[in-house]
Amino acid sequence: MESTNMDLNFILEIDREVFIYLNSLGHSAFDSIWLLISDKKSSIPLYVLILYIMHRNLNSVDFFRTLIFIALLILFTDQISGFFKDFSERLRPCHDDSINHKIRIVKQSCGGLYSFFSSHASNSFGLASFFYFLSRKKNNYIKLLFIWASVVSYSRIYIGVHYPIDIIFGSTFGIFSGFLFSSILNKKYNVL
Repeated sequence: MESTNMDLNFILEIDREVFIYLNSLGHSAFDSIWLLISDKKSSIPLYVLILYIMHRNLNSVDFFRTLIFIALLILFTDQISGFFKDFSERLRPCHDDSINHKIRIVKQSCGGLYSFFSSHASNSFGLASFFYFLSRKKNNYIKLLFIWASVVSYSRIYIGVHYPIDIIFGSTFGIFSGFLFSSILNKKYNVL
């Protein structure tokens, strides 16, 4: 049991050091750009475009079903990440007094108290994988959503509110969730 705690502490210490390094790469000249990227509203135009394209390729009933699944996916990833934050009680870097003197805290309002795991990462990767698994046979460019999800996820490190492990777990959970929800939608309603 003690060995497991030492291993976990070692992993968390590496995570902190990697976070401090990545966060320190930022520069005040780019802070406003990364804050904009980190704002959930900045993704809206991209997702509206994707929905418009899907609307053109699906009948009204399938499009409506897809919208419902998207809403359920976002609710699912957001609520599960919230559950894990409350369960793990790992402080956000910006709330951790042991390191916040070593880091750049770009966002004035740091957000909730806990960080594990990132709902931004789980939501953005969930949507990217959902759209990818629904559209991969028709639209190869949809893979670019994974680049956007990666940029959004990194922005959380840049502004000082998430550790790399928060991002890795959030991204992995999002990809799994997007795959799951798109598979259920396709199996039940054969949307493709």
